[in-house]
Amino acid sequence: MPHKVDVHVGQRIRQRRWLVGMTQQKLAEMVGIKFQQIQKYETGANRVSASRLWEIADALNIDVAHFFEGIENEKVNAGSTPSNVPADLVGDKEAMDLVRSYYAIPENQRRRLFELARVLSDVA
Repeated sequence: MPHKVDVHVGQRIRQRRWLVGMTQQKLAEMVGIKFQQIQKYETGANRVSASRLWEIADALNIDVAHFFEGIENEKVNAGSTPSNVPADLVGDKEAMDLVRSYYAIPENQRRRLFELARVLSDVA
């Protein structure tokens, strides 16, 4: 059974890879491994060594610490997710595509879109 830290790191790798619009194949090529290994890292099936994590962080243009952010809050927040939000938001490809598209919008338009979304969802 995968360790929760390995699963968390894998989810953060996948999240960042999706946000930058990179395929598993491209990331694997950049770090010199096969894409199947990236799949195993992202599911937590295989642990990522420190040196490999450093290479992945470099390929994804992010600090290594990014992969560990939020791990201390996972246990505290488990079960505090609203029922209309997927339990694994990071693992939801549609949600990640939406986030990537959102940040591609110019900032002034992005703020207006955010306010519209809040009004439409009755969260405002």
